[in-house]
Amino acid sequence: MTKAIFIILDGLGDRPCKEFRGKTPLEAASTPNMDSLVKEGVCGMQSPLSLGFTLESGPAHFEIFGYTPFKKFYPGRGIIEALGTGAKLREKDIAFRVNFATVKNGKIKDRRAGRIKSVKSFEKPLSMKLKGIEFILKSGTEHRAALIMRGSNLSDKLSNSDPHKIGVAPKKVKALGKEAEFETEILNEYIKKVHQILNKHRINKTRKRKKLPEANYILLRGAGKFKEVQSFKEKYRLKGCCIAGTGLYKGFGKFIDMKLINVKGATGGKTTNVKAKFMAAKRALKRYDFVWVHVKATDLYGHDGDPVGKKNFIEKVDEALEVLKKVKALKVITGDHSTPCSLKEHSGDDVPILFNGKGVRVDDCVKFGERECSEGGLQRIYGKNIIPEILNLIGKQDIIE
Repeated sequence: MTKAIFIILDGLGDRPCKEFRGKTPLEAASTPNMDSLVKEGVCGMQSPLSLGFTLESGPAHFEIFGYTPFKKFYPGRGIIEALGTGAKLREKDIAFRVNFATVKNGKIKDRRAGRIKSVKSFEKPLSMKLKGIEFILKSGTEHRAALIMRGSNLSDKLSNSDPHKIGVAPKKVKALGKEAEFETEILNEYIKKVHQILNKHRINKTRKRKKLPEANYILLRGAGKFKEVQSFKEKYRLKGCCIAGTGLYKGFGKFIDMKLINVKGATGGKTTNVKAKFMAAKRALKRYDFVWVHVKATDLYGHDGDPVGKKNFIEKVDEALEVLKKVKALKVITGDHSTPCSLKEHSGDDVPILFNGKGVRVDDCVKFGERECSEGGLQRIYGKNIIPEILNLIGKQDIIE
């Protein structure tokens, strides 16, 4: 066993739900394939940073993949999102993560514009040049996009415009340092201009007629400046690949120089073809030592406050896992953070983790769930422990002398 499949179910962890009489969606789900792996594996609970610390997905992945402390390596959410859209960034480009949102009477009604299926049609009209700064908009998955700013002497010391709340006005972008004051003024002018363009766009006229939330505003967060880091292969001497549907995770894979494998039907949404992802992972093991598969929808159901939907999707993932059960590789399953349905946001609660494969010290756990895994042989580990343990179990970890 010299290869590994690493599955991250985004926002997997949860809290007790009244709908399931105090069980979490994972505990309530019927998961025979995960449970089979548990019975022949070792389990525990994993905190990406440390127990009680709430992380966004970007920093959580940096910690989990060993680029820690993440503040040293993390270029900002915007850069990762931009790379995930396929954008070719230049040194010192600035980028933001973008949410297309619905704003009415100056207040946010929907931060995701009804989870609009695509914002591709907005790329061209929203890409422009203002006062020497080039603005390039690149569409991502559903309501997501990236905004790239290109020009001379630009700073990433810029605040977010996304208040992460509905019923309030979008924030203005503010300079977090004197060097950013000039571009802040232009950026807020750009946002205002974008709002005007979107209000008149044919897609929003159609959505308004159909009484759908209009994608008439952009909310920005995670400003960052492009920089390079040590590649995954250089760091761990493993040839790795990434299978993901959402821009952030494709972008992270690209940032650490993993090969991106595109899978038909891997949308990054609730209708994503999980089985196709796992089949692609099985094939990828012929060429790669480390196959990372990211699944987003568990997080989406958490943000929507839908425990039943989350439970049902976990069952869909479990059914798809059948294609990997007999694969002769180390199999690792966990989440990047918890997204409790009761909160509709990320939390600092730890997440179940499972290692299954030849040589693993089997513990007494019989079901994949928060309560059961808390009694597992791994006890509590941190995100930065995961890759070293994978290296250990596949015989690739160096002896410290």
